[in-house]
Amino acid sequence: MNDVIELLRRTRVVVSPETYFVVGLKDADWKRLLESPELSPRMTSPFLLFKDRWEVTMVLDEVDYATCRHAIREAKVEGGFRLLSFDVELPFNVIGFLARITGILAEAEVPVLSVSSFSRDHLFIHQNDLPKALKALGEHVEELC
Repeated sequence: MNDVIELLRRTRVVVSPETYFVVGLKDADWKRLLESPELSPRMTSPFLLFKDRWEVTMVLDEVDYATCRHAIREAKVEGGFRLLSFDVELPFNVIGFLARITGILAEAEVPVLSVSSFSRDHLFIHQNDLPKALKALGEHVEELC
């Protein structure tokens, strides 16, 4: 646990300026999107695409969402999220880093959507909860950006 606390102390939390939408699609709606490449994300802003056995989830910034929203009218959509990236490279043998972060935010009553890339963890936090989240994390990390 001490390793995780020390790792968190060396972490910069970077808040992305964009606002994001979380979109849940049925498989058929996803297949229709694939037929129209002009509806794909711009590749200049972070985005997420995840398919499981129940649905396809996309997380898109406001520009990319505006581009495709007419084609996904039946989708489940939640908007107003900000991306917090934990700028510290995490080896695969680290245990409890994300648990520590989400525990801090749970104590502050901040819901999260967590995403892990190959070497870093990220959270989508609703814009309304962002001040509370940053206040809770601020005493545990090196820097808030």
